[in-house]
Amino acid sequence: MTDRTPSAQSTPSAQERAEILVQALPHMQRYDEEVVVIKYGGHAMGDQAAAEDFAEDVVLLEQSGLKPIVVHGGGPQIGAMLARLGIESEFQAGLRVTDKATVEIVEMVLAGSINKQIVGWIAAEGGKAIGLCGKDGNMVRARKITRTMVDPDSHIEKVVDLGFVGEPAHVDRSVLDAVLRAELIPVLAPVAVGDDDQTYNVNADTFAGAIAGAMHAKRLLLLTDVPGVLDKDKRLIPELSVEDCRRLIADGTITGGMIPKVETCIYAIEQGVEAVVILDGKVPHAVLLELFTDHGAGTLIRRK
Repeated sequence: MTDRTPSAQSTPSAQERAEILVQALPHMQRYDEEVVVIKYGGHAMGDQAAAEDFAEDVVLLEQSGLKPIVVHGGGPQIGAMLARLGIESEFQAGLRVTDKATVEIVEMVLAGSINKQIVGWIAAEGGKAIGLCGKDGNMVRARKITRTMVDPDSHIEKVVDLGFVGEPAHVDRSVLDAVLRAELIPVLAPVAVGDDDQTYNVNADTFAGAIAGAMHAKRLLLLTDVPGVLDKDKRLIPELSVEDCRRLIADGTITGGMIPKVETCIYAIEQGVEAVVILDGKVPHAVLLELFTDHGAGTLIRRK
């Protein structure tokens, strides 16, 4: 059985580096011409060294015969821009309400500054990337979502209107197929349009899961700020089945923000993605560790 526990090692010699490349060959062959969707987000996006490592990883994947698709978030950057512009955010049930003014800033930050910054990082490492969002080529259609919360006084459950917050309703893969045929790396911002012609902000994990499902990706990698799924003693769980995930959500082991991430993993697998990995984006070259070594770099989730 493969040991997915990362191990710390000293800097390898030239001979050891050659051996590492040889060991990576079977992994490269396994993923040759396969689509890998990578959700890039969290605080690792704000660290220049981590960003450069990530860009190097993506370029190496493409040069090794894989077809990487990058989906990015940008919550901290959106919050910073709203603060700079003096736009106060309203929160309901712990979630930001995205009104008309806010969604304009969201689109500007996600599909504008962040998207082009990532494209630039990839270009700096010798890759050819193209920045897109769900609105381009009508790639992703969104539907408005609502959440419910229990009123603390009346204990009555009520619907919370989150404004222009949506979820993927349909993915048209034709644009992505054309981009990949051109040997370009798509970098996608999670902004989409609804049937009402309104712009919607979509959770980046959910967006990535929908893209991975539509593209029948070999792997979906969710880069986060934590090592992966942890047990009740805060130890990393290296591998889980879909059934395991549902059990750990039910018994309270998986809680908080990890629940929607794991639910995205389950959805992607049910849509045909072979496996999903939740891993720490702050680990240097985490993507390469996961795809090209026997050790892995997070929690692998597969159907069984």
